[in-house]
Amino acid sequence: MTTQALVSEIKKKQSFLCIGLDVDLTKIPPHLLELEDPIFEFNKAIIKATHHLCVAYKPNIAFYEAYGLKGWKSLEKTINYINKNHPEIFTIADAKRGDIGNTSSMYAKAFFEDLAFDSVTVAPYMGKDSIEPFLEFPDKHAIMLALTSNQGAFDFQTLTTDGHPLYQTVLETSKRWKNSDQLMYVVGATKASYFAEIRKILPDSFLLVPGIGAQGGSLAEVCNYGMNNKVGLLVNSSRGIIYASPDFDFASQAAQKAKALQSEMAKILADYF
Repeated sequence: MTTQALVSEIKKKQSFLCIGLDVDLTKIPPHLLELEDPIFEFNKAIIKATHHLCVAYKPNIAFYEAYGLKGWKSLEKTINYINKNHPEIFTIADAKRGDIGNTSSMYAKAFFEDLAFDSVTVAPYMGKDSIEPFLEFPDKHAIMLALTSNQGAFDFQTLTTDGHPLYQTVLETSKRWKNSDQLMYVVGATKASYFAEIRKILPDSFLLVPGIGAQGGSLAEVCNYGMNNKVGLLVNSSRGIIYASPDFDFASQAAQKAKALQSEMAKILADYF
Protein backbone atom coordinates (compact mmCIF):
# COMPACT_ATOMS: atom_id res chain seq x y z
CA MET A 1 0.00 0.00 0.00
CA THR A 2 1.25 3.48 -0.83
CA THR A 3 1.28 6.23 1.75
CA GLN A 4 -1.12 8.15 -0.51
CA ALA A 5 -3.63 5.29 -0.25
CA LEU A 6 -3.19 5.25 3.52
CA VAL A 7 -3.81 9.00 3.78
CA SER A 8 -6.92 8.59 1.62
CA GLU A 9 -8.25 5.91 3.96
CA ILE A 10 -7.55 8.09 7.00
CA LYS A 11 -9.57 10.92 5.48
CA LYS A 12 -12.39 8.59 4.44
CA LYS A 13 -12.78 6.99 7.87
CA GLN A 14 -11.80 10.08 9.86
CA SER A 15 -9.52 7.79 11.80
CA PHE A 16 -5.83 7.06 12.16
CA LEU A 17 -6.41 4.18 14.56
CA CYS A 18 -4.28 1.05 14.42
CA ILE A 19 -5.53 -1.95 16.38
CA GLY A 20 -2.94 -4.33 17.77
CA LEU A 21 -3.88 -7.99 17.50
CA ASP A 22 -1.80 -9.27 20.42
CA VAL A 23 -3.68 -12.47 21.20
CA ASP A 24 -2.98 -14.18 24.51
CA LEU A 25 -4.98 -17.39 25.00
CA THR A 26 -5.09 -16.75 28.75
CA LYS A 27 -6.97 -13.48 28.18
CA ILE A 28 -9.50 -14.25 25.45
CA PRO A 29 -13.07 -15.30 26.30
CA PRO A 30 -13.08 -18.93 27.53
CA HIS A 31 -15.78 -20.07 25.13
CA LEU A 32 -13.42 -19.49 22.20
CA LEU A 33 -10.97 -22.05 23.55
CA GLU A 34 -13.41 -24.78 22.54
CA LEU A 35 -12.97 -23.89 18.86
CA GLU A 36 -10.41 -25.42 16.50
CA ASP A 37 -8.49 -22.15 16.05
CA PRO A 38 -9.35 -19.78 18.93
CA ILE A 39 -6.72 -17.20 17.96
CA PHE A 40 -8.07 -16.76 14.44
CA GLU A 41 -11.70 -16.82 15.59
CA PHE A 42 -10.91 -14.11 18.14
CA ASN A 43 -9.13 -11.99 15.52
CA LYS A 44 -11.89 -12.47 12.95
CA ALA A 45 -14.55 -11.32 15.41
CA ILE A 46 -12.49 -8.26 16.39
CA ILE A 47 -11.88 -7.38 12.73
CA LYS A 48 -15.56 -7.77 11.81
CA ALA A 49 -16.53 -5.46 14.66
CA THR A 50 -13.88 -2.76 14.15
CA HIS A 51 -12.73 -2.63 10.51
CA HIS A 52 -14.86 0.46 9.76
CA LEU A 53 -13.25 2.34 12.67
CA CYS A 54 -9.55 1.77 12.04
CA VAL A 55 -7.09 2.07 9.15
CA ALA A 56 -4.52 -0.52 10.27
CA TYR A 57 -4.12 -3.82 12.09
CA LYS A 58 -0.88 -4.80 13.80
CA PRO A 59 -0.40 -8.42 14.87
CA ASN A 60 2.45 -8.74 17.34
CA ILE A 61 4.33 -11.68 15.85
CA ALA A 62 5.66 -12.97 19.19
CA PHE A 63 2.11 -13.72 20.32
CA TYR A 64 1.79 -16.12 17.38
CA GLU A 65 5.28 -17.60 17.44
CA ALA A 66 4.70 -18.51 21.09
CA TYR A 67 2.17 -21.13 19.98
CA GLY A 68 4.44 -22.77 17.44
CA LEU A 69 3.12 -23.97 14.09
CA LYS A 70 -0.51 -23.52 15.21
CA GLY A 71 0.18 -19.89 16.07
CA TRP A 72 1.87 -19.25 12.71
CA LYS A 73 -1.11 -20.81 10.93
CA SER A 74 -3.42 -18.51 12.91
CA LEU A 75 -1.33 -15.53 11.81
CA GLU A 76 -1.47 -16.66 8.19
CA LYS A 77 -5.25 -17.06 8.34
CA THR A 78 -5.59 -13.64 9.98
CA ILE A 79 -3.56 -11.74 7.38
CA ASN A 80 -5.28 -13.62 4.54
CA TYR A 81 -8.67 -12.72 6.01
CA ILE A 82 -7.77 -9.03 6.21
CA ASN A 83 -6.27 -8.91 2.71
CA LYS A 84 -9.25 -10.69 1.17
CA ASN A 85 -12.08 -8.91 2.99
CA HIS A 86 -10.54 -5.51 3.79
CA PRO A 87 -7.69 -4.85 1.34
CA GLU A 88 -7.96 -1.11 2.05
CA ILE A 89 -6.59 -1.65 5.56
CA PHE A 90 -2.86 -1.19 6.19
CA THR A 91 -1.24 -4.22 7.80
CA ILE A 92 1.78 -4.22 10.09
CA ALA A 93 3.81 -7.27 11.10
CA ASP A 94 5.11 -6.19 14.49
CA ALA A 95 8.21 -8.38 14.37
CA LYS A 96 11.02 -5.93 15.22
CA ARG A 97 13.44 -7.74 12.92
CA GLY A 98 16.94 -6.54 12.08
CA ASP A 99 19.95 -8.65 11.15
CA ILE A 100 22.78 -8.81 8.61
CA GLY A 101 21.75 -8.16 5.01
CA ASN A 102 21.02 -11.65 3.67
CA THR A 103 19.10 -12.56 6.83
CA SER A 104 17.02 -9.38 6.65
CA SER A 105 16.28 -10.18 3.02
CA MET A 106 14.78 -13.50 4.10
CA TYR A 107 12.75 -11.82 6.83
CA ALA A 108 11.47 -9.34 4.26
CA LYS A 109 10.44 -12.14 1.89
CA ALA A 110 8.63 -13.93 4.71
CA PHE A 111 6.49 -10.95 5.66
CA PHE A 112 6.10 -9.19 2.29
CA GLU A 113 5.88 -12.07 -0.17
CA ASP A 114 4.64 -15.11 1.74
CA LEU A 115 2.34 -13.37 4.23
CA ALA A 116 1.70 -10.23 2.14
CA PHE A 117 1.91 -7.68 4.94
CA ASP A 118 2.18 -4.02 3.94
CA SER A 119 4.88 -3.30 6.51
CA VAL A 120 7.10 -4.77 9.20
CA THR A 121 8.66 -3.21 12.29
CA VAL A 122 12.46 -3.29 12.38
CA ALA A 123 15.25 -2.60 14.87
CA PRO A 124 18.08 -0.39 13.52
CA TYR A 125 20.91 -1.36 15.90
CA MET A 126 22.90 -3.12 13.13
CA GLY A 127 22.65 -0.19 10.73
CA LYS A 128 21.66 0.31 7.12
CA ASP A 129 22.45 -3.16 5.73
CA SER A 130 20.00 -4.61 8.24
CA ILE A 131 17.19 -2.25 7.14
CA GLU A 132 17.69 -1.59 3.42
CA PRO A 133 16.62 -5.12 2.36
CA PHE A 134 13.13 -4.32 3.68
CA LEU A 135 13.05 -1.20 1.50
CA GLU A 136 13.60 -3.05 -1.78
CA PHE A 137 9.94 -4.03 -2.10
CA PRO A 138 7.73 -1.48 -3.92
CA ASP A 139 4.83 -0.10 -1.88
CA LYS A 140 6.04 -1.93 1.24
CA HIS A 141 7.33 -0.21 4.36
CA ALA A 142 9.80 -0.76 7.16
CA ILE A 143 8.70 0.83 10.43
CA MET A 144 11.87 1.53 12.37
CA LEU A 145 12.13 1.80 16.13
CA ALA A 146 12.99 5.41 16.94
CA LEU A 147 12.00 6.34 20.49
CA THR A 148 10.02 3.67 22.28
CA SER A 149 7.52 3.84 25.13
CA ASN A 150 9.13 1.30 27.46
CA GLN A 151 11.12 2.23 30.57
CA GLY A 152 14.33 0.81 29.12
CA ALA A 153 14.22 3.34 26.27
CA PHE A 154 16.38 5.62 28.42
CA ASP A 155 19.16 3.01 28.63
CA PHE A 156 20.41 3.82 25.12
CA GLN A 157 18.01 5.86 23.00
CA THR A 158 18.47 9.17 24.80
CA LEU A 159 22.22 8.92 25.42
CA THR A 160 24.13 11.91 24.06
CA THR A 161 26.39 11.29 21.06
CA ASP A 162 28.18 14.19 19.37
CA GLY A 163 25.96 16.60 21.25
CA HIS A 164 22.67 14.97 20.23
CA PRO A 165 20.51 12.21 21.69
CA LEU A 166 21.29 8.87 20.04
CA TYR A 167 17.75 8.44 18.69
CA GLN A 168 18.13 11.73 16.76
CA THR A 169 21.39 10.51 15.23
CA VAL A 170 19.66 7.28 14.20
CA LEU A 171 16.82 9.24 12.55
CA GLU A 172 19.16 11.59 10.70
CA THR A 173 21.28 8.67 9.49
CA SER A 174 18.28 6.67 8.28
CA LYS A 175 17.27 9.50 5.93
CA ARG A 176 20.41 8.78 3.87
CA TRP A 177 19.60 5.11 3.26
CA LYS A 178 18.41 3.82 -0.12
CA ASN A 179 14.62 4.06 -0.54
CA SER A 180 14.30 5.83 2.82
CA ASP A 181 11.00 7.30 1.63
CA GLN A 182 9.55 3.86 2.44
CA LEU A 183 10.53 4.20 6.10
CA MET A 184 8.10 4.89 8.89
CA TYR A 185 9.08 5.20 12.55
CA VAL A 186 7.92 3.98 15.96
CA VAL A 187 7.60 6.73 18.58
CA GLY A 188 5.95 5.90 21.89
CA ALA A 189 2.97 7.94 23.04
CA THR A 190 4.47 8.27 26.51
CA LYS A 191 7.26 10.34 24.89
CA ALA A 192 4.87 12.99 23.52
CA SER A 193 7.12 15.89 24.54
CA TYR A 194 9.81 14.56 22.16
CA PHE A 195 7.56 14.69 19.09
CA ALA A 196 8.35 18.32 18.26
CA GLU A 197 12.07 17.55 17.91
CA ILE A 198 11.34 14.38 15.94
CA ARG A 199 9.13 16.32 13.52
CA LYS A 200 11.99 18.74 12.86
CA ILE A 201 14.01 15.76 11.61
CA LEU A 202 11.13 13.84 9.99
CA PRO A 203 8.54 16.40 8.88
CA ASP A 204 6.88 14.15 6.29
CA SER A 205 7.20 10.60 7.65
CA PHE A 206 4.47 8.48 9.16
CA LEU A 207 4.92 7.69 12.83
CA LEU A 208 3.50 4.57 14.44
CA VAL A 209 2.56 5.51 17.98
CA PRO A 210 1.97 2.79 20.58
CA GLY A 211 1.19 3.52 24.21
CA ILE A 212 -2.28 5.06 23.99
CA GLY A 213 -4.71 3.61 26.50
CA ALA A 214 -3.28 0.86 28.68
CA GLN A 215 0.20 2.47 28.75
CA GLY A 216 -1.16 5.90 29.64
CA GLY A 217 -0.25 7.98 26.59
CA SER A 218 -2.34 11.04 25.68
CA LEU A 219 -3.88 11.14 22.19
CA ALA A 220 -4.32 14.93 22.37
CA GLU A 221 -0.65 15.49 23.24
CA VAL A 222 0.57 13.12 20.54
CA CYS A 223 -1.49 14.92 17.91
CA ASN A 224 -0.52 18.37 19.17
CA TYR A 225 3.18 17.64 18.74
CA GLY A 226 3.22 14.90 16.11
CA MET A 227 0.61 15.55 13.44
CA ASN A 228 1.71 16.90 10.06
CA ASN A 229 -0.17 18.17 7.01
CA LYS A 230 -0.86 14.59 5.87
CA VAL A 231 -1.83 13.49 9.40
CA GLY A 232 1.35 11.38 9.52
CA LEU A 233 0.27 9.32 12.53
CA LEU A 234 -0.91 5.78 13.13
CA VAL A 235 -1.95 5.57 16.76
CA ASN A 236 -2.04 2.03 18.10
CA SER A 237 -4.20 0.57 20.83
CA SER A 238 -4.12 -3.13 21.64
CA ARG A 239 -5.17 -4.31 25.09
CA GLY A 240 -7.48 -1.36 25.67
CA ILE A 241 -9.60 -2.48 22.70
CA ILE A 242 -9.30 -6.22 22.17
CA TYR A 243 -9.63 -7.13 25.86
CA ALA A 244 -12.49 -4.76 26.62
CA SER A 245 -14.58 -7.74 27.76
CA PRO A 246 -13.76 -11.35 28.73
CA ASP A 247 -17.24 -12.54 27.82
CA PHE A 248 -19.46 -13.30 24.82
CA ASP A 249 -19.78 -9.56 24.07
CA PHE A 250 -16.01 -9.10 23.60
CA ALA A 251 -16.29 -7.99 19.96
CA SER A 252 -19.06 -5.44 20.53
CA GLN A 253 -17.22 -4.06 23.56
CA ALA A 254 -14.05 -3.80 21.49
CA ALA A 255 -16.03 -1.88 18.88
CA GLN A 256 -17.23 0.55 21.54
CA LYS A 257 -13.67 1.22 22.69
CA ALA A 258 -12.51 1.66 19.09
CA LYS A 259 -15.43 3.96 18.35
CA ALA A 260 -14.53 6.17 21.30
CA LEU A 261 -10.99 6.60 19.97
CA GLN A 262 -12.18 7.10 16.39
CA SER A 263 -14.63 9.80 17.51
CA GLU A 264 -11.85 11.60 19.37
CA MET A 265 -9.65 11.35 16.27
CA ALA A 266 -12.41 12.72 14.05
CA LYS A 267 -12.73 15.79 16.29
CA ILE A 268 -8.97 16.33 16.22
CA LEU A 269 -8.89 16.03 12.42
CA ALA A 270 -11.77 18.51 12.11
CA ASP A 271 -9.90 21.01 14.29
CA TYR A 272 -6.54 20.45 12.58
CA PHE A 273 -7.72 20.49 8.98
